[in-house]
Amino acid sequence: MKNELNSQQQLAVQHVEGPALVLAVPGAGKTTVIIHRTANLIYNHKISPERILSITFSRASAKDMKNRFYSEFRNISSIPIRFSTIHSFAFSILNKYAYRNNLKLTLIEDERKPISKKKILRKIYYDVNKSYMPEEKLESTINAIGYIKNMLLTVDEYLEYHDIDISNFKNIYNSYEKYKKENFLIDFDDMLTLTLEVLEKDNYLLKKYRERYKFIQVDEGQDTSKVQNKVIEIISRPKNNLFVVADDDQSIYGFRGAFPKALFEFEKNYPKAKVFYMEQNYRSTKNIVSVCNKFIKQNTQRFNKSISTNNSSHRPINILKFKDMADQYEYIIEQLLNQKSFDNTAILYRNNISSIGIIEYFDRNNIPFKMKDIKIDFFNHWITKDIISFLALAYDNSSIDDFERIYYKTRGYIRKDYINFIKTLYYNKSVFYRLTKYPELKKSHIEEIRKLEIDFHMLSKLKPYDAINFIEQQLEYSNYIKESSQRFGYSYDSLKTIVFYLKLIASNTNNYEEFIDRLKHLNYLTYNSKDNKKGITLSTVHSSKGLEFENVYIVDLIDGEFPMYHSISSFEKGNIEALEEERRLFYVGMTRAKKILDLITYDYKDGKRVEPSRFITELENLMPNSSS
Repeated sequence: MKNELNSQQQLAVQHVEGPALVLAVPGAGKTTVIIHRTANLIYNHKISPERILSITFSRASAKDMKNRFYSEFRNISSIPIRFSTIHSFAFSILNKYAYRNNLKLTLIEDERKPISKKKILRKIYYDVNKSYMPEEKLESTINAIGYIKNMLLTVDEYLEYHDIDISNFKNIYNSYEKYKKENFLIDFDDMLTLTLEVLEKDNYLLKKYRERYKFIQVDEGQDTSKVQNKVIEIISRPKNNLFVVADDDQSIYGFRGAFPKALFEFEKNYPKAKVFYMEQNYRSTKNIVSVCNKFIKQNTQRFNKSISTNNSSHRPINILKFKDMADQYEYIIEQLLNQKSFDNTAILYRNNISSIGIIEYFDRNNIPFKMKDIKIDFFNHWITKDIISFLALAYDNSSIDDFERIYYKTRGYIRKDYINFIKTLYYNKSVFYRLTKYPELKKSHIEEIRKLEIDFHMLSKLKPYDAINFIEQQLEYSNYIKESSQRFGYSYDSLKTIVFYLKLIASNTNNYEEFIDRLKHLNYLTYNSKDNKKGITLSTVHSSKGLEFENVYIVDLIDGEFPMYHSISSFEKGNIEALEEERRLFYVGMTRAKKILDLITYDYKDGKRVEPSRFITELENLMPNSSS
């Protein structure tokens, strides 16, 4: 980004009083405008720095904004300027309120503490449903609670329009809220909702914060939720010196409660608002920018703005179609090994699970990597644990723990009381032998159990890849996966994807021990990659927002993964919102690239035909001379 401002940036920077909305395309210098406007308010309009509040949505962004401001305007003032996340700002208000009312509030977001959000929810789930909470259900529950709070909904209003695969969710939600209230506990979402409540009822605090912050600036306004908007709005009134920088085309957090509708209603809520456009991209080549501009204009729910650049052309966007995933990985590795440096390249994907195959191939080819988001439940997923238990039981058929995990997930019609019975005898004998000793067992059932024992013996002789296929087919585990998806509301395709990646890893191992060691090694690499300073960046598109790279590869571009099935299904029923958000997400991914952008799809996954992402088809129509 050049130090001098272009004409569009200058207009925004020179705005002083009253509400303003700055609509900025990717790479337009949003942070540059905020820090220059801050300096303008202080230098030229004699606004005290302590009267200016700049809000963004991550600690990293707040820190970056602060560092850039003081780097560029080093000696501007001895009075500190507040660059803050919305949560940090809200928490400061809550703490003031708590102090004035002699309350002690405890934050429960740290898993290492004796009392934490996750521990509370796990216990409530167990008390309500009489079963342990799977990790993916915990994440779904946390996301749903966050959405309800951020959108200022009741639990009933949420359930009226959303399907959720959590049994007795309303009961769990109400129990969680009651427990927190009784024990003066708060989570991140409460920081926002309680702050709004405080500002609406405590005139002293409201007046104090209105007097303190006469000028409020909001970065990434498209990511603001309904409750965040309300908090910002109530403090900025009545003078409404509110300066919001946003890009509606980069609104990609609907699942968290982001409320871009507030941008479209900005002029209605603030009738005297000024609207500025920043449409010049400083990041990407002309090839990338021109295609991205055409692509995002297919969305209907957006402001009428264009993205353009004065940068030169470089290389057209490359659309690559391979036979299968292995070809995709081989291509990427070949490209990377020809590069002199790995540090300015990113592999992006829609879902975290895509990283598993990449990590497997990278490790075997000694390519270093660092991950933006290590929240991958693959290694602790119940399917992974099931497959390990199947294999472990094959190698040690006396293992009651492994058998207890999978007995009802395979054929044989084995009941819980059979398990309780075999726990009481012959500890060193095969679990199958012990089962045959169950009283009053029919001869046909004993034969079925003996066949199952033979199958597990056969399983122990197979290499891991063949063994997993055997578990799926002969032991009928695929039937259990299908039943689970129907009964618990899981996506069947997402569950099959877990098995697929287990087979991919297994295909390069020779025995059970080697396969288990490989899983442990990949889990270790994944977890520790956050500490790596060098290497290829692996990231979901969501986590890549705000970043830029010389070279970007977006992988696994097949329908059902990007865009996801539920967005396609929703679109086919007449609801365009979910698919338009997916298109915005794709746009965000493409606009991370400075010079090289490769979009990769394939024809077969796990031997089954798949269709290329419909976004690939759209792009081919927009750029008929594309390489593929």
